Amino acid sequence: MSPLITPEELAALDGVTVLDVRWRLGGPPGIELYREGHLPGAVFCDLDADLAAPPGTAGRHPLPQADDFQSAMRRLGVSGGRPVVVYDDTGSTAAARAWWALRYFGHQDVRVLDGGLPTWADAGLPIVKETPEAVPGDFVARPGGMPVLTAAEAGALARSGVLLDARAGERYRGEVEPIDPVAGHVPGAVSAPTMENIGPGGRFRPAAELRDRFTALGVGEGVPAGAYCGSGVTAAHEVLALEVAGLPAALYVGSWSEWIADPSRPIATG
Repeated sequence: MSPLITPEELAALDGVTVLDVRWRLGGPPGIELYREGHLPGAVFCDLDADLAAPPGTAGRHPLPQADDFQSAMRRLGVSGGRPVVVYDDTGSTAAARAWWALRYFGHQDVRVLDGGLPTWADAGLPIVKETPEAVPGDFVARPGGMPVLTAAEAGALARSGVLLDARAGERYRGEVEPIDPVAGHVPGAVSAPTMENIGPGGRFRPAAELRDRFTALGVGEGVPAGAYCGSGVTAAHEVLALEVAGLPAALYVGSWSEWIADPSRPIATG
């Protein structure tokens, strides 16, 4: 089953939990966007509070503890036997983190609304302001459903396989760093800006195009691959694009914000 779903496919579904995962680095808060209008029945999922632990030496968006994630998802109405669809309005960058986290913690049926809220609106489907009351779910969080990398494993993978850097090229090269205190990239990592996985209208490029893109970057059958970014959000989007292409990859959740927390780790530029 594809990890993506179209607006028309979602509109035809019954018995699905829909999570609105709109988020902006630096604001405005996603809940404000949600209150302005959202998909019917959608519940707001806060990326910072529900999909990550507090920032620290493990990065700006570390993995939450299983119990914390389970509590958050149950509060949002997520159940293990009920499909989940997640969306945002920025090319699925934030929604991908929800998709990945739910998959990592064991949910078997999670899809991303391809193109998010804009494609839903373009299809002439309704947008509402009413906030539904979520019926508590029964989701049980079981870590390990998706492969992850530690900092040491990410550094090793950059030498033995392919470690994709999902940030914009200028951040990879160390020319600018608007967020983290140190610029550059993990030595040996390959620049692969995740927004190049998106085509016109904010939808993912076709699977064959994505596969060609990743093949050109060195990813292929039998080649271990992983992805990182600044804090493990857009890298989840890269992992999602790789899955659309039929290529499995691990996520370095701590990403650059964790890598630079240890001054002994090497840094490359250019």
